Amino acid sequence: MNRLSEKTGLTKKQVGQFLDELAGLAYKEARNGFTIPGVGKLVVVDRKARMGRNPATGQPISIPAKRVLKFRIAKQAKDSVLAKRTK
Repeated sequence: MNRLSEKTGLTKKQVGQFLDELAGLAYKEARNGFTIPGVGKLVVVDRKARMGRNPATGQPISIPAKRVLKFRIAKQAKDSVLAKRTK
């Protein structure tokens, strides 16, 4: 928050309020896909039922279908963070 406050000229309190509002909006809009340009997108994904294995006993178990929330990183963010560094 400190760096964001310095870069924008806003107080830390204002930056905190903005981030809280952004998070709240993301939670409400995630069902439809919530995108932060250049960063990524929150999406709801339906997982199918599948068979798994209990790691303690090795017994096969049935894992039920469920909905999960995923964050898909934007290509621009991946390229920026994972760019090959030259010597």
